[in-house]
Amino acid sequence: MNEETKEIKEEKKHPHHEDVKPHDEHEKHHSHHEEHKPHSHDEHGPHGPHEHPKPHEKHHDHHDKPGKEKKIVHDLEERMKKLEASLKEAEEKAMREKAEAINYRKRKDDEVARMMKYASEDMIKEILPIVDSFERAIDMDDDNLEDEVSKFLAGFKMIYCNLVNVLEKFEVKEIDAMGKEFDASFHQAVLTEPREGVEPGIVIEVLQKGYMYKDKVIRPSMVKVSE
Repeated sequence: MNEETKEIKEEKKHPHHEDVKPHDEHEKHHSHHEEHKPHSHDEHGPHGPHEHPKPHEKHHDHHDKPGKEKKIVHDLEERMKKLEASLKEAEEKAMREKAEAINYRKRKDDEVARMMKYASEDMIKEILPIVDSFERAIDMDDDNLEDEVSKFLAGFKMIYCNLVNVLEKFEVKEIDAMGKEFDASFHQAVLTEPREGVEPGIVIEVLQKGYMYKDKVIRPSMVKVSE
């Protein structure tokens, strides 16, 4: 048998020997598995692929959050209370100052009104002694109106009447004291004297006339009172 015949026989026995190449296929399969090999820990950085917050840390954060919220709410409530207290104090202070201003204005108005009401008091007090002098001079006159004294005092009487009219225009009036019960608000007791038939405490003589200026006593009556 020649060489060609042997080769043909060998090919018939192993028709697919060259195409299969089992060794090469095994290498390809092996390389395929290497491509799908899971990544190593080094490929995910120094902490590895499974590094996550620990369960107890999450639980701690979960509990801290409501606590912080409660503290914030508590601080806000405290600030609100302080602000309300400050506002209330400011309102009370404003009300006090307003009341003080009203009272001060009222006192000033009353003082001004009083000054206006009794504006002529000092002048009237200066005039009253002059009136007293005229009255003492007039009392010197007797019943004989034709003598020299009466003629001299006639001018005094005219001046006196004019003064009395002026005082009346300023609402100055004589205090009626004779025969009245003694009243310290209107009378000044200078002397006391027993008087038969007169009860104690009655004005029996006016030594100096007293005067009212509007509703105010500017000079009390100097009187003698019965015992």
